[in-house]
Amino acid sequence: MNVLRAAHVPNTIRAGVALALGTALISGFSVFINGLVIKEFADPLLLTAIRNAFVGLAFASLLSVSRPGREVAALGGRQWLGLLALAILGGSLAFFLFFGGLAAAGAPGAAFIHKTLFVWVAILAVPFLRESLGWPQIAALGALLLGSALLTPPTGLAGVTGEVMILAATLLWSLEVVVARKLLPTVSVRLATTARMAVGAAIMIALLAIDGRLGGLAAFSTEQWLIVAGTGVLLFGYVATWYGALQRAPATIVTSILVLGAVITGVLQALRTGAPATPQALGLGIIVLAVMAIAWLALRGPNVREAVGARLGA
Repeated sequence: MNVLRAAHVPNTIRAGVALALGTALISGFSVFINGLVIKEFADPLLLTAIRNAFVGLAFASLLSVSRPGREVAALGGRQWLGLLALAILGGSLAFFLFFGGLAAAGAPGAAFIHKTLFVWVAILAVPFLRESLGWPQIAALGALLLGSALLTPPTGLAGVTGEVMILAATLLWSLEVVVARKLLPTVSVRLATTARMAVGAAIMIALLAIDGRLGGLAAFSTEQWLIVAGTGVLLFGYVATWYGALQRAPATIVTSILVLGAVITGVLQALRTGAPATPQALGLGIIVLAVMAIAWLALRGPNVREAVGARLGA
């Protein structure tokens, strides 16, 4: 039995919005916690690969319990290509570009670029997913971009290698969102998440092995393994709710709501270090209002099961 089926999550836009809010909540805490513990590791990419591998194994275990033989046997060529794309685009290559870019990019510029994910998804969703954006939605997305810019001012954007790599990673993650949204009506979330995390982690580990960086695992302390496990639990929840949301709600809505995670991170950081400066506080407020507007616009229509008949096998 899979997690989302056990929770009886309905296949509605309302449920998709609720799952996206859950993803944003997990993301906010994850970013804050990872910011505190990442300094404990000499190779952040090795940490990411091993953590992703543990999460991938957890999803694979859930998949095996559900006896996926019939679903796997029924997959067509496009579905296999879609699953492979999830692993390559979102589960491996984007991580290499993102963490490689972080090593060279300025922190403010890197943070802002990553927060523009919803912009690229909105641009791609109109032609490829047939999602429609009226003026109210466009205005809300503009406000969300303004809030993100105020929260993490895009200073230091000089087109250097680091920023370019982070932008490339963000674009790959936006492509992953489009692929996932098209794939999930006919492929269960449990299978999609297993492909994304397990196969993606296998690719990352293989590349790190070729680069001779797996030896760093021998130096992991008990505390570091506990950090891998703890942050892995958060990552599991993030991916499960993220893909569950994408199965039920338009990609533009889901990725826009995800920006709310930055508000949670900002509040946690403020509680730890002191009150944020006025521009950052203003950015937090604008993001909250913009996300509320986007969610309200999404829920105005009838809250019915989607016509594509997406399966609930999460």
